[in-house]
Amino acid sequence: MSEFKPSTAYWAETHEIENQSYPLENYNLYLSDTALTEAVKREGGYWDTEDLTALGQDLGSAEWIELGHQANQNKPELHTHDRYGRRKDEVNFHPAYHRFMQKSIEHGLHSSPWTDPKPGAHVARAAKSYMMSQDEAGHGCPITMTMAAIPALKHQPELYEQWAPKIMAREYDFRNVSHEEKNGLTIGMAMTEKQGGSDVRRNSTRAVPVGEGGPGQAYELVGHKYFVSAPMCDAFLVLAQAPGGLSCFLLPRWRPDGSKNPLQIQRLKNKMGNVSNASSETELRGALAWMVGEEGRGVPTIIDMVAMTRFDCMVGSSASMRQGLAQVLHHCAQREAFGDRLIEKPLMQNVLADLAIESEAALMLSMRMARSLDNQQDEHEQLLMRIGTAVGKYWICKRTPGHAYEAMECIGGSGVMEESIFPRLYREAPVNAIWEGSGNVQCLDMIRAIQRTPGSLDAFMQEVGKVQGKDARLDAFVESLQADFADLSTLEYRARRVVEKMALALQGSLLLQFGDAAVAEGFCASRLTADNAGWVYGTLPEGVDCKAIIDRAMPKL
Repeated sequence: MSEFKPSTAYWAETHEIENQSYPLENYNLYLSDTALTEAVKREGGYWDTEDLTALGQDLGSAEWIELGHQANQNKPELHTHDRYGRRKDEVNFHPAYHRFMQKSIEHGLHSSPWTDPKPGAHVARAAKSYMMSQDEAGHGCPITMTMAAIPALKHQPELYEQWAPKIMAREYDFRNVSHEEKNGLTIGMAMTEKQGGSDVRRNSTRAVPVGEGGPGQAYELVGHKYFVSAPMCDAFLVLAQAPGGLSCFLLPRWRPDGSKNPLQIQRLKNKMGNVSNASSETELRGALAWMVGEEGRGVPTIIDMVAMTRFDCMVGSSASMRQGLAQVLHHCAQREAFGDRLIEKPLMQNVLADLAIESEAALMLSMRMARSLDNQQDEHEQLLMRIGTAVGKYWICKRTPGHAYEAMECIGGSGVMEESIFPRLYREAPVNAIWEGSGNVQCLDMIRAIQRTPGSLDAFMQEVGKVQGKDARLDAFVESLQADFADLSTLEYRARRVVEKMALALQGSLLLQFGDAAVAEGFCASRLTADNAGWVYGTLPEGVDCKAIIDRAMPKL
């Protein structure tokens, strides 16, 4: 019998790789997004097209997409002491994180509406944040807080004059040195404590005046903060109990004499998402700080900052939806199953179109609020912003986790793998719903707006009513919403459902006013009637032009 000799042709290759999609990269994040470019033009930010286009080209490149992965694969590391035992409280970040911080600051995401407050400034800045978050969401936390600190600091003019120029400068300096040695600064926030969480009036941190005390004066703070985001910021807005009640303070990481201010980091939070950004627990051991605003008025002082950070939560969650949607559309346009491309399968079209409707509705509401921010001298816009931010923050952030999951399912098993962006999107998805005021807090804020800001509900209903008579489904939905406010005695109990309806009514109105006809029809048919509203995506009723919606949402390469 002759010796068996297997052919070497079969040793190296087991199969040919086929029917796998190629990565979505090297495209323009701005120009490829029809809904975004239309929103920027419509809401007043079109003058910034050149910068938006340049940023979109960078962020769509393979290089910046990879930097986003690197920033999230390498968590920040805390070093409380140097090798000689001296306290340094330093958090080290991966270089990719610093690249994103520098990019955002160079494009003015931390300050442009304040340094160049032209019409559409908030719209243009929101569009840039929307794109930056699609690549890397975590660094947006210190960028947002730095941006939001300016309105709060204006409550104390002398502190504003001292700090604002460096805060608004387009220079990023991550060195662990005094703010006196830097040309550009970032600002964080330290509000919550273990025993209170969102109920900041239970804060126990004490503020003891160094001298006479009062607005603009120095205090020493003693206590703890359970969540201090971005602990390498150069200063923080902090809530503490002064002799006259809960007050707001500006607390730098370094004292004027060049010594370390005793804001001491105990540990970094081990978060399920938002991992590129450091969040920490800290002890304040006589940390020097200056009172911002009136004593005992800490919450009203810092609420200007919170309003801005909540708006950015809306933008960030909308961005997450867009990133997930773009990925699945790109994949399904290439992948074949059961004889056709996935994007041609009727049931998959239903899912993809539903995801696209949700994404565009979220973007439209966010950009409408950006226009309100740009027009705060107008009473209607001021009132609409007051109530619309709470409504939008609640609904958009609530919808994002389900959107991320459904998009992941469109990819299949590969979407669960860590090499994919989807595990990051999925872990990130709940963050904005919880931070800067959870869902219940937003609902209570809506009620507070109605009670304490006369005219806010009327402004909201006026905005929703701009398309009255254009669609019978929206008309009936709005009529039902108005009835929900007939009896305010049980409004808190019903608040989640009411806020949900407010968000849907406003999104529907905006889509009918300004949106694509197919998207508006799909939204009204699927979200404003009890018969068709589904608990999961992919339940659009018959008659919706899914192909037109998908074609509109497809990233243009």
